[in-house]
Amino acid sequence: MVDFAAADEVLRLYEQMAVIRRTEQAAHDLFLSGLVKGTTHLAAGHEAVAVGASAALRPDDYVFATYRGHHHAIARGATPGECLAELMSKATGICGAKGGSMHLTKASAGMLGSYAIVGAHLPMAAGAAWSAQRRRTGQIAVAFFGDGATNIGAFHEALNLAAVWSLPVLFVCENNLYMEYTPIGAVTAVASPAADRAPAYGLPAEVIDGNDVVVVAEAVARAADRARSGGGPTVLEARTYRHFGHSRTDPAKYRPADEVEEWLQRDPLSVARGRLASAGVSAETVTAAADRAAATVAAAVAEAKAAPPPDPQDAFTDVWADGGSAWRT
Repeated sequence: MVDFAAADEVLRLYEQMAVIRRTEQAAHDLFLSGLVKGTTHLAAGHEAVAVGASAALRPDDYVFATYRGHHHAIARGATPGECLAELMSKATGICGAKGGSMHLTKASAGMLGSYAIVGAHLPMAAGAAWSAQRRRTGQIAVAFFGDGATNIGAFHEALNLAAVWSLPVLFVCENNLYMEYTPIGAVTAVASPAADRAPAYGLPAEVIDGNDVVVVAEAVARAADRARSGGGPTVLEARTYRHFGHSRTDPAKYRPADEVEEWLQRDPLSVARGRLASAGVSAETVTAAADRAAATVAAAVAEAKAAPPPDPQDAFTDVWADGGSAWRT
């Protein structure tokens, strides 16, 4: 069993979070310079949820994410270069320039997509879990979603069916307090929108610190073990906070300044650095990890900028299950 609190493991997870943070900042900068087409929903501040959860999963497990899914794609093995190239509509993008920021998919790594329709992927995760259950592979499916999705019918439908069939699926809510621009507490009858609703379906639930990568990894590991052993689904509600607005069109002025400052003091990277310092890891070692992350992303930006545009003929591929549409016409 992995000791997620061990110094070498925390350092590894810290560096992965640093890579994601740098990638998100690069996406922001590239957008402002006109090189990223369409909008972006940045996950800076959410890194510990993706990295901690992925650390507790098997390589063949399934992951489904929302349109705010850059961190999940990279945590599951996508490279910063192929993600940034996708945002820049380059041929080397993770989806060949067909997905953009909101649809990052890498099936070979178990990253079965990020989805723009709120809550739509939760029943899909239940379906993937049902497939694993039927095939007796020991795999689990994990659906990451925002707090706003808990007020969508698909959330309740997915939890209900997962409970009825005792599916090996984890429902992980990234509660960043706001459903786009609206405080989740202003429109929801319970304090913990995901965890407080789980008992209605007979499901265990836990509210965790989503900014502590070790806490997330340990919670997901417990829930994953339970699912693999036939114990069924678990709902985890990870409290976190986004550093940017909802999307690139949102300056996030609706958030109180003192609230923003309080959460910035609990930055996932700062929390991890605190753990490393407590474990006796030198500041030089931590700085070296951060420097490696910066170099990785700088190289990724250069690679994405230099990549060619997609061949227009590629628009006719990946249309049907056999890869093309020619046989249909």
